[in-house]
Amino acid sequence: MERRTFIAVMVGGLLAVPRASGAQQAGKVPRIGFLVFVSSEGRYRGFQEGLRDLHYVEGQNIVIEFRSADGSLERLNDLADELVRLRVDVIVAGSTTGAIAAKRATSTIPIVMANVADPVGAGLVSSLANPGKNVTGLSTMGADISGKRLELIKEVVPKLRRLGVLWYPDSPSNQAAFKELKAAAQTLSVDTRSFGVRPPVPEIDQAFGTAVNWRADALIALDDALIFNNRTRIIALAARHRLPSVYGYREFPDAGGLMAYGPSRHDMYRRAAVYVDKILKGAKPADLPVERPTKFELVINLKTAKALGLTVPPSLLARADQVIQ
Repeated sequence: MERRTFIAVMVGGLLAVPRASGAQQAGKVPRIGFLVFVSSEGRYRGFQEGLRDLHYVEGQNIVIEFRSADGSLERLNDLADELVRLRVDVIVAGSTTGAIAAKRATSTIPIVMANVADPVGAGLVSSLANPGKNVTGLSTMGADISGKRLELIKEVVPKLRRLGVLWYPDSPSNQAAFKELKAAAQTLSVDTRSFGVRPPVPEIDQAFGTAVNWRADALIALDDALIFNNRTRIIALAARHRLPSVYGYREFPDAGGLMAYGPSRHDMYRRAAVYVDKILKGAKPADLPVERPTKFELVINLKTAKALGLTVPPSLLARADQVIQ
């Protein structure tokens, strides 16, 4: 039997809003499927805020069917099929793999992407301006900002000559990001080498060992749910091998990683609620352009930098949205 996990259990609050007497309002209450690869409290808080801003209250005028694959790619398709069987009104997908699973499961139920790097490259939409069918939402621009992350790590490691790239190579968005990163590295005379990891048991230790033997000066971890789900191990290995690393999610420096640069996922999930609201009010996904992020975050863990013997330039610290001491 499929394990059903509701958002109240995972984030301790979204479904815990007090129910009004009389339970649901008269008429059909919209049912939203929320499909994620791995749970993270921060992103749901953003979605919760977005719903509240739009006057949605669980148990009164909306129902959330939360499904997490708990880091298992194999579960995503089954969970997407389950949401379709429940006849949800909208599916919110929290990753590229989740959006692909949802699209495979249905061509009619609207799908809102909340955190997809390259929706065009992944075949989810025809274009950002004209999505086409039943998928729309937000793009993280993962490929477009790969070069920026390289520039940032080079400010911390000025003598950077060899850059390791930790990634999930079967991801279409990662392929686009790696291509962009290699082009940026060539302009800076930096040699790159990729170290791919794949499910179900990603050989992260082996990837780091190979990077160290190659004498990598620094590492970039490309955005992917697989990488995010293994962040604790990745951060520990980067520290053990004294390998300066930059990531796409602020959760990495929050947990001890060196630095991260990327769009605010909290803000993107808040904006995903706006898409849901528009669709529930009659808008078609094909008519809603994919939105690019408007807020980017640079987070630096100064404690980690000192442990690695690195001096972060004051000019870079001044540009950071948060410096963890």
